[in-house]
Amino acid sequence: MGIGARMSEAMNSAQCSFGFRHDPRYAPVLLLVFLVAFVGLGINPTSREDWLLENVLTVLALVWVIWWYRRTPLSNLACTLMFVFGVLHEIGAHYQYSEVPYEAWFAAVSDGRSLDAMLGFERNQFDRLVHFLYGFLITPVAAEVICARVRLRGFWLFVLPVTFVMSHSLIYELIEWLAASVVAPEVGQAYLGTQGDVWDAQKDMALATLGSLIVHPWWMFCRSRSADVRPAV
Repeated sequence: MGIGARMSEAMNSAQCSFGFRHDPRYAPVLLLVFLVAFVGLGINPTSREDWLLENVLTVLALVWVIWWYRRTPLSNLACTLMFVFGVLHEIGAHYQYSEVPYEAWFAAVSDGRSLDAMLGFERNQFDRLVHFLYGFLITPVAAEVICARVRLRGFWLFVLPVTFVMSHSLIYELIEWLAASVVAPEVGQAYLGTQGDVWDAQKDMALATLGSLIVHPWWMFCRSRSADVRPAV
């Protein structure tokens, strides 16, 4: 490889996407690790029917991400956030969200203590955590995707990524309702994971919105700071 080609590759590896590093070798590695986790957590799940329902959107999202990345590469940060969210979702799909044994895991490393008792929880909170993390982890990804196609600044730069996450949370709750009541009513309660809370859907959407509102100002700050210090070319 010539010097010019090596310099070009190094510049491409160090290129920033909206202020965040992009390395073309990073995303394929994460994709491979996620596929291994996907297959592993798909072995002997608590409920095969629920696992299938949970992963219909996962597969569709993965196809879209690969298609989008080939056209408009995302930053390492965005890829990492999607990877973390995807693995957490697969854990929920494997065990069923309302049955993820985080209590047993915490007890194993804390001399038998109960995390739920310490925090005053009366239900399995894994689904609530993942809804919060959807807003927290996916908002920076949404911001990158939107800004790659639309020039935003000021008020709209803040509002559009947050409302994107809010609207997706709403759409997901509607899909859950339709899937549980029409497609597979026999696994409806397990798929919904309401655990007897009539306001479960509203709380899930509120948590996703909260996560988005917390992380998005940080993303905007990092983006603006990178733009201020980026050298002219």
